[in-house]
This record gives sequence, structure tokens and C-alpha cells, in this order.
Amino acid sequence: MTKKKVAGGILRYVFLITLSLFILVPVLWMVSTAFKTEAETYSPNPIWIPSTISLESFKKFFGLYNFGTMTWNSLITCIGSGLICTAFSCLAGYGVTRFKFRGKKTFMGFLLVTQMFPSVMLVVPFYSVLTKYHLTNSLLGLIIVYAATNIAFSTWMMTSYFKTIPVELDEAARVDGASSFTIFRKIILPLVIPGIAAVAIFVLINGWNEYMYSSVLISKDSLKTLTVGIVSLNTQNQVHWNDMMAASTMSCIPLIILFMCFQKYFIAGMTSGAVKS
Repeated sequence: MTKKKVAGGILRYVFLITLSLFILVPVLWMVSTAFKTEAETYSPNPIWIPSTISLESFKKFFGLYNFGTMTWNSLITCIGSGLICTAFSCLAGYGVTRFKFRGKKTFMGFLLVTQMFPSVMLVVPFYSVLTKYHLTNSLLGLIIVYAATNIAFSTWMMTSYFKTIPVELDEAARVDGASSFTIFRKIILPLVIPGIAAVAIFVLINGWNEYMYSSVLISKDSLKTLTVGIVSLNTQNQVHWNDMMAASTMSCIPLIILFMCFQKYFIAGMTSGAVKS
């Protein structure tokens, strides 16, 4: 092994370790602060390991702040938008890759262009449309917004994945008399489960972490999402660091569990969609 290869390997490891520290240190500090007492949190000398484990902030999560209801609202909006995006992106991806029609390239180009605009530009249009149809202050309105903002990229993901499925499978089934819908439902759909999982996790994570739309479109306390509740702990007079870190820690748990359960499908969906057949 040459000196250049050894030096290159060392540099890669140094870079990866440094990058890992940039990611892990804030997370570890968040978890540590969640278990601290207020005195230790506001101590002039930073304390990594709490001398006394305090669960007071976690008790407030379900009690004082009613974060349980907010968590449920977030789950409803994320699952609802995930189902919509998954269903429509599957149908669109299958149609684009299996059928010839005018405007196909224009359609895909339009989807790409919609991702070039910042989300803040859509706040006022979304608010105006939802107000007209009396969908502000409703989880249904928020589900529609989440689906609308994620469906374009979801369609791109599923289109890339459908391209990896050989067209010969469709042709063989069509020779046996199967219709296009039967081919899609019984043959193609089971093969794209990793892609569906990737899209679903992508939409769920985006919806779970979203703040801007939910803060503007929802004003009722009973319908607020978890991210809005966490940010509300940063008041004008005081920042409740313990409670905020405890709530942030609790909000990470569902995403960690989701990824651990479906990481195989997620990774397969992301990598397979990037490979052209």
C-alpha cells in the first residue's frame, strides 16, 4: 500500500469522524439537557452528564403542555399525506414509464420546476385557497398542503424506481390476457415495495418536521402539531430549555423507530431508483 493511499484513507476517516461529531454532539447535548434540572441547565459551567436525573420535563410533555394531543395531530397529518403521496406517485410513475402520451417530458419538467420555488412563496396561496373552502384550522387542510408539497418529488422517486422494472414483465403478462391495471396491481406493485417505503418515509419525515405551514394554517390549540408546540416553549420572556429538549427528544423517537423498522426498504428504494436498467 502506497503512502498516498494510506494518507487518503486517514483523511477520509478524519473527515467522517469530524462530520459524525458535528451531527452527534448536538443530539447528545439535547438528550443530556432533557434529563437535567433547571439549576444544571442554566449553570455557567456546561455539564454533560447530569448529577441528578430529572424526569420533570418528560412529565410535562404529557401533562402541562398537552403534547400528547399534538403528537396525535402530527401522526394524522403525516400518515394522511403519506398515503396520498404514495398512491398518486405510484400511479403517476407507472403511467409515465409504461405509456406513451403527448406532453410526457413537459409533465416531468413541470414537476421538477415546482421544486425550485421556496416553500415560503406558497404560504399565501395555500392560505387563500384553504380559507375559500373553509379548510383552515383543520387537519384535512394541513394534509392537503403536505401532500401537495411532497407529491412532485415523490413522483420523481417512483418514476426512477419504475424504470428499473423490465418492461418485458408487462409484455409477458399482457400476452396472457392481463389488463394494464391487473399488471400494475399483481405484478409491478409488489416489485416496487422498497420504492414505496422510501417515498412513504420521505413524506412522513418531511411532515413530522414541518413547522411553517402548520404554524400559519392552524391557530386552534387542539389542532396544533408537535413542532409548533415545541417552538412555543421559546417565549418572549424565557426559553424553557429543559422542556424543549425533552420534547425534542420525544419527537425523535417515532422517526428513529420508523427508520429502524424500514431501513432495509428505504435504502433499497433510494439506491435502486438511482440505477438505470
